[in-house]
Amino acid sequence: MTHRSKAGRWRVLACAIVAAAAFGAQWEGYPKLTREELIATIKETEQGARPAVDGKNLSELDLSSVDFRGANLSASVLNGAKLVGATLDRCNLTVSFLEGANLSGASLREAVLFSTQLAGANLTGADLTGARLIGDLRKADLTKAKLIRMNAAADMKNQSMGLMRANLVNATAIEADFSDSDFSRTDFSFSDLSRAKLLRTTLYRADFSGVVLAGADLTGADLRNAVLIDTDLTDANLTNADLTGATLRSVRGLDKATTTGTRGLTPETMSNQ
Repeated sequence: MTHRSKAGRWRVLACAIVAAAAFGAQWEGYPKLTREELIATIKETEQGARPAVDGKNLSELDLSSVDFRGANLSASVLNGAKLVGATLDRCNLTVSFLEGANLSGASLREAVLFSTQLAGANLTGADLTGARLIGDLRKADLTKAKLIRMNAAADMKNQSMGLMRANLVNATAIEADFSDSDFSRTDFSFSDLSRAKLLRTTLYRADFSGVVLAGADLTGADLRNAVLIDTDLTDANLTNADLTGATLRSVRGLDKATTTGTRGLTPETMSNQ
């Protein structure tokens, strides 16, 4: 990516943030579309082209089952929208707003969710396989969601506006599948990942403070330098996981976890919990 394109991306991000603060709930300057107008725009797109509905106000609309496949929805407003069962595969949702949106059962395979606002969104059963994620998912519901082979690692090259990383604070991800993904430096604080699958997941420097990982499968997970303070690991599977350099303090249930082949655990660590 060239210096110019990087600068342009950050200008878009800055403008979106300023716009949100300035316009609030009114979203002035974002053309409001109806469901019918949106579908018509998508259908009118030339065959093989990427539908462009970026910068639009689609908040509170019922867009259930709409096929957005490959659409450019960057810098769009979908706060409170109903996207149940919608197809958003390969969509560009960079700096878009989906706060409180209902995406249950939606497909977002290989979607780009860079600096996307998803706080309080309902993503139960959603499929985000292969998606790129750096966004705000505070209090989001990811129960039974598929987050397989995702790149959700922090952006270490562009930190002019602070560390850009995935934020899953106070989220619910019971029985969600994070397998084979990279969630390095993600903040999972105070979330519920009970019985979640994190097989071979890269969780380098991730923050699991106050997180419930009871019954979670972390087989082969990379937890080097991760933070596990007041974390519940009751019945978790840590087989062949790497906890080298991790901070473990006041961890619950470690004595009931499976630790066969787990690296980074010392007798002192086990006895101090």
